[in-house]
Amino acid sequence: MLDLPIEPWALASAYLLLVFPIALMLWWDLPLIGRSLTAVLRMTVQLLLIGVYLQYLFAWNNGWVNAGWLLVMVGVADVSIVRGCRLRLRCFVLPMFGALCVGTAIPLFVFVGLVIRADNLLDAPFVIPIGGMILGNCMRANIVGVSTFYGGVREGRASYLRSLAQGATRSEALRPFLRQAGEAALMPTIATLATLGLVSLPGMMTGVMLGGADPIVAVKYQIAIMLAIFSGTAVTVALVIHWTLGRSFDAAGMLDPGIFAASPTPDAFESPPEKQTP
Repeated sequence: MLDLPIEPWALASAYLLLVFPIALMLWWDLPLIGRSLTAVLRMTVQLLLIGVYLQYLFAWNNGWVNAGWLLVMVGVADVSIVRGCRLRLRCFVLPMFGALCVGTAIPLFVFVGLVIRADNLLDAPFVIPIGGMILGNCMRANIVGVSTFYGGVREGRASYLRSLAQGATRSEALRPFLRQAGEAALMPTIATLATLGLVSLPGMMTGVMLGGADPIVAVKYQIAIMLAIFSGTAVTVALVIHWTLGRSFDAAGMLDPGIFAASPTPDAFESPPEKQTP
């Protein structure tokens, strides 16, 4: 395999690239410099720590430990998605966790078991990085899809209630919002699929080639992982929305404003109070 070690001083030189985004923030007077530097610092520390941890995880390669680490990854993604959607953890954390487990496990084990035909479905060098790639894309898609759905229902309250008043069931009244959420969640991945190889060489394909593999082999891996990612995003978005409907709507089909972490505007769920004549 091709070995391309990066010396510490060489890695440090990459931080010189921060000059450009920081210069842009100063030029446009964007209040993002502190947040950006904090994010870069967190990224560096987190990746270095996880790199050390994964060395031991790969060396041990215990199926139970690998499965436990996958669940930890799902749990972190779960909380991040719910908070990113500005929803209450108590209402969404369990359905989201279940949806992420199903949406990650199905494409992951199809990839590991059928595509690369690994002897052990929980082999650390396969399930940890591949699971992370699928889960990371599911996280982004769910933040967009779930927030689009519940935000759309909240903002389109009048249209939703009109459909109910005209005799539509809750499922029928929610269909336009489901369609909007699904499109918002899946379109970025669809756009990536349509331009892959022409606009950019994706990370997995580049990594496999840097590892010394033939480009055709790298292409096969990339095709398989993109199909796994596309499948995982569709499954998780669909499951989490449908699994949270019972918690988010009452028996009359009304959206519960208590599911939102941020207080909605007064007229988002109820009519403004009538003016009192003197």
